[in-house]
Amino acid sequence: MRIALYQPDIPQNTGTILRMAACFGLPVDIIEPCGFALSDARMRRAGMDYIDHVDWSRHNSWERFLEQRTSARLVLLTTKADASLQDFNFEADDTLLFGQESAGVPEEVHNRADARISIPMQSGLRSLNLAVSASIAAWEALRQTGFNQGIPAHPNGGQA
Repeated sequence: MRIALYQPDIPQNTGTILRMAACFGLPVDIIEPCGFALSDARMRRAGMDYIDHVDWSRHNSWERFLEQRTSARLVLLTTKADASLQDFNFEADDTLLFGQESAGVPEEVHNRADARISIPMQSGLRSLNLAVSASIAAWEALRQTGFNQGIPAHPNGGQA
């Protein structure tokens, strides 16, 4: 399981996602260009020292990401989805792809996704925060695929 961020706009969201990924042992792909420098202090502040514990890669373009991709399926989280999160069957080698906070992903990225899913929410509301969405989707994907390999199951093994 991997997380991929397509041209993220907000450094604090990226830092928070890197922190979450470190805690769950998920590698992260950051597809540039970003709306901020990856050395941005706001990103590092949100990720704290957890950023040093996550396996993350930079890809200077969408095309480069596709060339270097090793996962079997690309699962796009989008408000323009074919399926709902709770009805989707994740696989252990999926990459969960998230778009820009301001614009999502372009049509060419939609077309390359193997699946498009959304997180159910109240009608009339636009979307969840990117870091919140990534956390919800990652947890459900990991829950389905039995993620506690290497992560203590006991609550005192790792505190929330």
